[in-house]
Amino acid sequence: MSWTVSTQPQRVVVSSDDDWSSGICDCCEDKKQCCFGFWCCPCFACQTTKQFGQCMCLPLIDVLGFVHPITMSIRVSLRHRYGIKGTLCNDCLCSTFCIPCVWCQMATEMKKRELPPVLSSELIHQKTVLP
Repeated sequence: MSWTVSTQPQRVVVSSDDDWSSGICDCCEDKKQCCFGFWCCPCFACQTTKQFGQCMCLPLIDVLGFVHPITMSIRVSLRHRYGIKGTLCNDCLCSTFCIPCVWCQMATEMKKRELPPVLSSELIHQKTVLP
């Protein structure tokens, strides 16, 4: 018996808007999320990263230095996934100087877009039996 994947995962891009649905300083709109992001940013970043479909421990790498490559990478990836305008320079600046705000903005974006953060495992692992 052998298994093959009948459907390959596809990139999800929806560009109903081409700007962020919230500004970098709009994190206080959701008070609960804002408090969690501010008081326990590493935990909030790990949770958001997991919802985005990546390894939840990735943000812990950012603790090691001044530059935050994981925060910036997730921000760039989210921008590309949802078709949001922006520049790598802006992503780098925000990810370096406004960490809790960036994570709150990304979490808000995923909620407002109301898209599944990743393709369901059912679609990815859909298998057919060959004779």
